[in-house]
Amino acid sequence: MNKSERLLQLLNLLRVRRTAVTARALAERLGVSERTLYRDIQSLVLSGIPIEGEAGVGYRLRKGSFIPPLMFSENEIEALLLGVRMVQGWGDEDMGTAADSALQKIRSVLPERMLQQQDLQRSTFLVPDVQRREKSRFGGSIRQAIKSRETVWLDYRDEQGNPTQRRGNPLALIYWGGAWTLLAWCQLRDDHRLFRLDRIRDLQLTGEVFRIEPHQTLETYIRQYDPEFVDRAFP
Repeated sequence: MNKSERLLQLLNLLRVRRTAVTARALAERLGVSERTLYRDIQSLVLSGIPIEGEAGVGYRLRKGSFIPPLMFSENEIEALLLGVRMVQGWGDEDMGTAADSALQKIRSVLPERMLQQQDLQRSTFLVPDVQRREKSRFGGSIRQAIKSRETVWLDYRDEQGNPTQRRGNPLALIYWGGAWTLLAWCQLRDDHRLFRLDRIRDLQLTGEVFRIEPHQTLETYIRQYDPEFVDRAFP
């Protein structure tokens, strides 16, 4: 990429970070040397971008600063569109509606040139919504419980069809490509458990607010299986 493209990408990397990121990490992400990275940082600072840097810590945008939104590239538009289609096809009804609203907002900020190149309503990205409602059943209630940290009660059937009732602290919804699952801290097993949404016969919010202990978090669960993913997802 040329320098202007690299500076835009560098600025975008800093925009999405809440904490400082090292020059080495930024240089590796951009595929340049640290010396080039330092020059690029200096170019952004001279252009008025409020970047703070500290030796041995890294760089970040000054807290509270406002940076105008960046324009999307064609590949980024395609990636966003695919994400919207996936949510519409595989998410619950509320998420599908929200995704459609997001698509209209994306369309509203695109220049005429890109609108002509990218017909957002007639995309070649198709994500069939086969049995969407069944596979994403109770998704809205679970998302509400995760946000409010409210314990849920489940009437569940395991893989063999055996019934069980559980109380759990919901942590995340995970989509595996074929089924949605609820990751929760199971109060019966005193451990993390996955529950497929299409095997939940009934789900109720209990009104009981829970506290997440350090060993019960989503990050702790994922770190057991993919530590590198945790480093990327929880910077």
